[in-house]
Amino acid sequence: MSDNHSEHAHIGLPGYTAVFLILVVGTWLTYVVSFWDLDSVFPGANTLLALAIAFTKMTFVMLYFMHVRWSPRLIWLSAIASFFWLAIMFAFTMQDYLTRDVGNFAG
Repeated sequence: MSDNHSEHAHIGLPGYTAVFLILVVGTWLTYVVSFWDLDSVFPGANTLLALAIAFTKMTFVMLYFMHVRWSPRLIWLSAIASFFWLAIMFAFTMQDYLTRDVGNFAG
């Protein structure tokens, strides 16, 4: 079995630079948005917007820096399964958090 990496397409230096700039803009946007009070839209809007920006940045990192974009279907399946597992963990955490009764704590 030979590993021939020349058959895989990659984005090259200009593409990596573009993805890096997207990540820098996403980081800057997260910083700027952190000063906005979006509670008038709905409670938790700041957190939702910050998570959306973070999810977008994570997607770019996985697709291009981790080369998932050019990987076989099994790698894609494991990446999608990891997102599904993360969604399950968030759902269980939020279910626990939202069903707690804060009035019963002594202290």
